[in-house]
Amino acid sequence: MNGHLEAEEQQDQRPDQELTGSWGHGPRSTLVRAKAMAPPPPPLAASTPLLHGEFGSYPARGPRYALTLTSQALHIQRLRPKPEARPRGGLVPLAEVSGCCTLRSRSPSDSAAYFCIYTYPRGRLGGRRRATRTFRADGAATYEENRAEAQRWAIALTCLLRGLPLPGDGEITPDLLPRPPRLLLLVNPFGGRGLAWQWCKNYVLPMISEAGLSFNLIQTERQNHARELVQGLCLSEWDGIVTVSGDGLLYEVLNGLLDRSDWEEAVKMPVGILPCGSGNALAGAVNQHGGFEPALGLDLLLNCSLLLCRGGGHPLDLLSVTLASGSRCFSFLSVAWGFVSDVDIQSERFRALGSVRFTLGTMLGLATLHTYRGRLSYLPAIVEPSSPNPAHGLPRAKSELTLTPDPAPPMAHSPLHRSVSDLPLPLPQPDLASPGSPEPLPILSLNGGGPELAGDWGGSGDAPLSPDPLLSSPPGSPKAVLLSPVTKGPPVIPPSSGLPPPTPDARVSASTCGPPDHLLPPLGSPLPPDWVTLEEDFVLMLAISPSHLGADMVAAPHARFDDGLVHLCWVRSGISRTALLRLFLAMERGSHFSLGCPQLGYAAARAFRLEPLTPRGVLTVDGEQVEYGPLQAQMHPGLGTLLTGPPGRRGREP
Repeated sequence: MNGHLEAEEQQDQRPDQELTGSWGHGPRSTLVRAKAMAPPPPPLAASTPLLHGEFGSYPARGPRYALTLTSQALHIQRLRPKPEARPRGGLVPLAEVSGCCTLRSRSPSDSAAYFCIYTYPRGRLGGRRRATRTFRADGAATYEENRAEAQRWAIALTCLLRGLPLPGDGEITPDLLPRPPRLLLLVNPFGGRGLAWQWCKNYVLPMISEAGLSFNLIQTERQNHARELVQGLCLSEWDGIVTVSGDGLLYEVLNGLLDRSDWEEAVKMPVGILPCGSGNALAGAVNQHGGFEPALGLDLLLNCSLLLCRGGGHPLDLLSVTLASGSRCFSFLSVAWGFVSDVDIQSERFRALGSVRFTLGTMLGLATLHTYRGRLSYLPAIVEPSSPNPAHGLPRAKSELTLTPDPAPPMAHSPLHRSVSDLPLPLPQPDLASPGSPEPLPILSLNGGGPELAGDWGGSGDAPLSPDPLLSSPPGSPKAVLLSPVTKGPPVIPPSSGLPPPTPDARVSASTCGPPDHLLPPLGSPLPPDWVTLEEDFVLMLAISPSHLGADMVAAPHARFDDGLVHLCWVRSGISRTALLRLFLAMERGSHFSLGCPQLGYAAARAFRLEPLTPRGVLTVDGEQVEYGPLQAQMHPGLGTLLTGPPGRRGREP
């Protein structure tokens, strides 16, 4: 056997164990939820050893290793049969680890305990591949002593992964681990060219199970299904809501939370996104925030899943958008008019192509480039003195380009309770098969109740290993807690109701609750004098909150989730098709502002008003078409909470 650890790719299998005791539920306050998903404390020095020990390998006849755990990585050095000067695979960054567990041999004569970690390293071609690494704790004469040592390492590693501090005295006990966060996963099975459900089964569920997170999963089946669900949820039973789809599903969730009568408490619910759609802009921003290199497709999903496993929330700005009819919705992403919204909506017919639809839509949009007359007014983030313009008599910013940010560094309807869970909830499982997936998704069982994984823990000539849970349930706690059903939302309209399908302009339902827009006068009323107004022929106008317009489109390079700003970008008429294409190509690197394009403008604002003067056009909010006409919006800083995982080094792999 060679000197490095065996690592097998295991993309379709998962362990059936948990590091903490069985999950128990009671009413959970916002403070408890915040602690459960709290961001990591300031890290220790990356080189400070926290644990050090000698382990064998599995199978038992393999080499022996010295393991050293720091706050940033697990260091592995082969001791026997021959030490390695530069061990291959000898450094496992915690950013690549989803979780760990302890195991025991089925052989009664084996007194060793086993410590297993689940990693997702990058391969030589750049993609991530699942690998397990199993170490044998055999330094003591009895199984109980070896088990305690394996548990000590598993507890310490889990604390580091979840951002929990380790005690200074070195006493590492199971009491350090809180109960795992309970997540509600909402999956759009038709997202990502129909791959969302398969990717969820094959990658997302295994990874969050490896992390010891508790979850319940529901497939959405129609537009606004997720919105109805969250409006009826008992939110105290959940620590976070995670969408497994594109940006549209998270839009439904956030507006559903803000449409509740208890919206002030509901909007504090942490939300997350795992990208399985054609539009994955927020996931691209989360990926960048986590310090990963830009990624697409499955690599982006694995990166975001790793960050979700680590936990940690971040304040999320939300933009309140008032439409011409007076209805209001909330945006976490963008408001678009002109070229961007045209491409977004016109490319819907190519949705089966996935993200390629946007490339094709862009080419078609360039071939039929339009301009739109309109008036854009905004409240600058930093108020500038304005000067009258003789041509229009409207105030303008002294300099639009001086506000330009620096470029980023390279870098059929069914019941609402149709779900699957890692707990034995009383939910109907036979209906779980999605279209194209004839087999139902198995229930993921905690505490070692599921099938054994021979590929992970079976070796030729060695007794197979089985999960060894760290903790038993605390005294008096139930093995499984029956949650309130998730059927409290509005009833499902049956297919035979005879109601017409929603029109394109009805895609975005109005929110009747939420915070007041104190910066905005009534739509149609004169604006205060400290606002800046531009009346132009526009090719496009984009108001964006996070950095990304797509997974690989960095529209606002230095935007942050909680900077309290809406970033306004516009392109005036007079730009050539070649120059516009060059802008969008540069946007992949976030360097479009450095091109010096005279038609490109930018301003950071706290609120804005857009008044289209062209009779026909397309307006979108977070990629969804809304009614065409005047609209205005105000940024509400930190109104929501986004599950981002720990921050990484910007633009570099941690």
